[in-house]
Amino acid sequence: MSAQATIEHRRYLETLRVEAELLADTAAGARHEARVPSCPGMALGETVRHVGSVYRVVRAWLAEGTRPEQWQRDPRDGESVEDYLRAGLSELLPELDVADPEAPVDTWWPADRTVGFWQRRMAHETTIHRVDVQSAAGVPVREIPEDVALDGIDEVLHVWFGHRLGQLGVTGTREGTVGLHAGDRAWWVRADPTQSTVRRVDARDAGNVDARVHGSAERVYLWLWGRTPTTEVTTEGDVDAVAQLWALLRLATR
Repeated sequence: MSAQATIEHRRYLETLRVEAELLADTAAGARHEARVPSCPGMALGETVRHVGSVYRVVRAWLAEGTRPEQWQRDPRDGESVEDYLRAGLSELLPELDVADPEAPVDTWWPADRTVGFWQRRMAHETTIHRVDVQSAAGVPVREIPEDVALDGIDEVLHVWFGHRLGQLGVTGTREGTVGLHAGDRAWWVRADPTQSTVRRVDARDAGNVDARVHGSAERVYLWLWGRTPTTEVTTEGDVDAVAQLWALLRLATR
């Protein structure tokens, strides 16, 4: 298992397969025009198309060894978005299902340039958008397993908050530190006008922070991705520090 992953890599592939099929099955029985409640401007069908396009760009990235400029971004004439997604997954999985997840490949995160990065990224990309599709379809949203949600918290904090914001040239407007707690894990995050920083810490103490956020692994995971309101987690301390973390993640993950 790579240094960045917190669960076994086979678990990522299992999650990707299950979540993709659930996403496609839900979409097949729903109105594609239905709006995604937590993503203004996004519709159910467009969300499925987006995931299918992501599968293809990642597959091309793995095959070409660098970020591709061209890939199939839309279904072919007469092809449903569900079939487009499934076909994209069938092309991507052989590239991800490798004996050594630590095999070197190009990625957009310098801390992890291995196949394992893409296994992890695709598992969470699919899980979050499955939640979107089920929410838009008005059906019960399937529970996210705790181990997957905990790993997802770690991924969104390190990859998106800790790295992606810097790529975008986005920083906080004030110094603010937040301790996040879920299950038996904790993270310390800091935003200020120069950078965004995150580190894993002992679950018993997230250090000297301005605010704390805690809840079930699933609730914290979905909150960090903007899929559930702040009322679904428990917050303590400086509300502005919490609001800044949430707002910065909306910019990082859009």
